[in-house]
Amino acid sequence: MGYKALLTSVALLAGLMAHADEQDGVPQVDTLCAEPGSEPPRRRPGVPVDRYQLPLCDENSEEKGIVPWEARIDLGPMIPDRWRIVRAVGVEANLWDPYNGQNVLKGDLPAWGKDWFYSVIAISDTIIEPRRFPIPVGVATTSRPGALDTIGSGETTIFAENLIIENVVYKGRTVFKPPDWEFRFTPVFNINQVHADEIGILNVDPDDGGRSSRRRKDTFTGVQALFIDKHLRNVGERYDFDSIRVGIQPFSSDWRGFLFQDAQLGVRLFGTRDNNQFQYNLGWFRRLEKDTNSGLNDVTQSLRDDDVFVANVYWQDFPNLGVFSQATVIHNRNREEGQFEYDKNGFIQRPASLFEERARDYDVTYVGYSTDGHYGRLNVTGSTYYAFGEQSSTRLEGEEEEIRAWFAAAELSMDLDWLRPRVSLLFASGDDDPFDRKAEGFDAIFENPQFAGADTSFWVRQNVPLIGGGGIVLSGRNGVLPSLRSSKEQGQSNFINPGLSLLGVGFDADLLPELRLSGNYNYLRFAKTEVLERLRQQAPVDKELGHDVSLSLIYRPFMSQNVVVRLSVAELIAGDGFDDLFGDEAKSPYSVLFNLTLTY
Repeated sequence: MGYKALLTSVALLAGLMAHADEQDGVPQVDTLCAEPGSEPPRRRPGVPVDRYQLPLCDENSEEKGIVPWEARIDLGPMIPDRWRIVRAVGVEANLWDPYNGQNVLKGDLPAWGKDWFYSVIAISDTIIEPRRFPIPVGVATTSRPGALDTIGSGETTIFAENLIIENVVYKGRTVFKPPDWEFRFTPVFNINQVHADEIGILNVDPDDGGRSSRRRKDTFTGVQALFIDKHLRNVGERYDFDSIRVGIQPFSSDWRGFLFQDAQLGVRLFGTRDNNQFQYNLGWFRRLEKDTNSGLNDVTQSLRDDDVFVANVYWQDFPNLGVFSQATVIHNRNREEGQFEYDKNGFIQRPASLFEERARDYDVTYVGYSTDGHYGRLNVTGSTYYAFGEQSSTRLEGEEEEIRAWFAAAELSMDLDWLRPRVSLLFASGDDDPFDRKAEGFDAIFENPQFAGADTSFWVRQNVPLIGGGGIVLSGRNGVLPSLRSSKEQGQSNFINPGLSLLGVGFDADLLPELRLSGNYNYLRFAKTEVLERLRQQAPVDKELGHDVSLSLIYRPFMSQNVVVRLSVAELIAGDGFDDLFGDEAKSPYSVLFNLTLTY
């Protein structure tokens, strides 16, 4: 019997005991009839009404019937606290089952004292990922002797295992209000192995006949959360509050991760007002270096000279009931001019191998509006940002460039019983002249878009190299913007890029309660191509990037998140612009993703 069912049964028993006598410790009910016009007692969900329906009392009888909702409730002996009420009715603790019984490892009852709790979440995330995309190589590094191609074979296979252990210790009775203190520590243990067909793709040194540079095995331990959270005060009777959080902590600038979604070192003041109708964040983050092969935070390296200042406010039920609105201002201050950073595989990350390969500083402010909710049956989510500021020129020593760029994206969907069709729209402005001292291509701080198919999509999931030798990628892994960075983890934002327009349609179909089928199609075009033409010294480059088609199956055998199996396939059908950059003979890019997630 579940927890809620037990509580309901206890309440019903207490009602029936209102007119009961104790005989040998067993309650005996005076009568089992109901007064005329009275309603039946409350029943357990899922149990037929007639099992709780009491017969009407005989009009000639002098006995008085039971009226459960008016009866005196006998709660019995005092229970020490609310966490032990389940044990009082006979449910035992169970450390292995997080759903049945109480579990001290899940914060069901205090671990120390009266109000200190501990909760642990353990996640095993396994990925097997064969993929293919065109790789620009030189004739000296290709694995195919005698070949004159500058576009190499792009078959690679990734195996990665992440073991995530989230540990939380908190103090406070948290039914209605946030905890008084919270301490969180989340280490991630990563093993990854990659095999590539070409030489010099995984490591800058093509030694040993190319064997070691075609296979790479690596391990790393990262820290994705390490913070202290202090509840400063309650505001009002309904527990609006102010809290402060210090340390490595996750943060997302919007619901879909378009601008800044990462776990970084920082200080954040946050809280709610007006019965949680308004929520706010004020924060400062200093970015950590990332491990090259796992993408996890590397706390053993010095902090980057890259600061992110955040201020936002959420407004529930505005401008319509069921709709969230969010206004955001984010300032990114980067002072990495003059610094040179190579990743652990030997490839240069800062500055990027773009034009004169000159390191730079930049100050850019993002002003944005995001929304998430529904208008009737229509679900709407989206964000728009305008970026402005200045950066050091990558081509003219001592000169400044003006940053002016914008971005907009929206997804519309509707729930039709078991089917949700959706439409995705996105536009990121591009730069039309890399030499005019204006930077008009939109770029994010650290994007992780849950949009247009997300990591099921080939374009969003995979990185597509533009210049070989570990140089520039057309688009980064788990990113939608063609920002021409060295990487989003270790590179700098780049506002001289071609921009993008995307039109997508897709669906989510719940075939069974435990089985979901999702499909997605995206049509992709560059907003501008002048930057690509200058970099490649070729013209013209068509704006049509291609057609991204993907399909995925998600299976949850227990209809929960404890076991999730996912299999997806995606292909990019090249457009004229893709062919202009990589040649007509480049094989069609594809990716296959198998993902097994186990959660305790």
